[in-house]
Amino acid sequence: MSGFFKHLRRHMFRGLLAVIPLSLSYYVVRFLYLAVDRRVAGLIEKKAGFDIPGLGVLLVLVVLYLLGLGASNWLGRWILGLIDRLTARIPLVKTIYNLGKQLGLAFSRQDKQAFRRVVMVEFFRPGLWSIGFVTGSVKDKANGENLLKVFIPTAPNPTAGFTVIVREAGVRFLDWTVQDGMNAVLSGGVIGPAELG
Repeated sequence: MSGFFKHLRRHMFRGLLAVIPLSLSYYVVRFLYLAVDRRVAGLIEKKAGFDIPGLGVLLVLVVLYLLGLGASNWLGRWILGLIDRLTARIPLVKTIYNLGKQLGLAFSRQDKQAFRRVVMVEFFRPGLWSIGFVTGSVKDKANGENLLKVFIPTAPNPTAGFTVIVREAGVRFLDWTVQDGMNAVLSGGVIGPAELG
């Protein structure tokens, strides 16, 4: 019975980790949209004397761009550093903030793609293949062998999934693009290349 509760607790925690970044993104964009659309866009349309379709969405995009621009200069970096230090003192907020920050960094890397290659990995049991993405490599100190870090996403939330470390011989490289692989995962296999290359 304790095994059942341990299993339940582990998967509920994983579910929470999957929901947090999506929820945070939704609420931030919703807050921006409501604040900008109801106040700024409403004021502009009132002055113009007519409705401008899509003005709220356009203004939210402009605000996000300006926030990104601000975060790129020294003052923005100082403010973000201050937010980092403040959130580090609040236990639950610290966990949520760090998770969102790490995911944001992983998906916005400019030096190299977070997902490098699409592969198939035998997962769960031999003969059962899962689509995965090579995210890097790690050296095994015991024998000097280079191993691959492979992320196996789950649908419908591609930020949730499993990370496995496997020998290069244990994966099958596909000639799919990362977008092809992601389409196949998110659509449950309905969309994607017709052949395995």
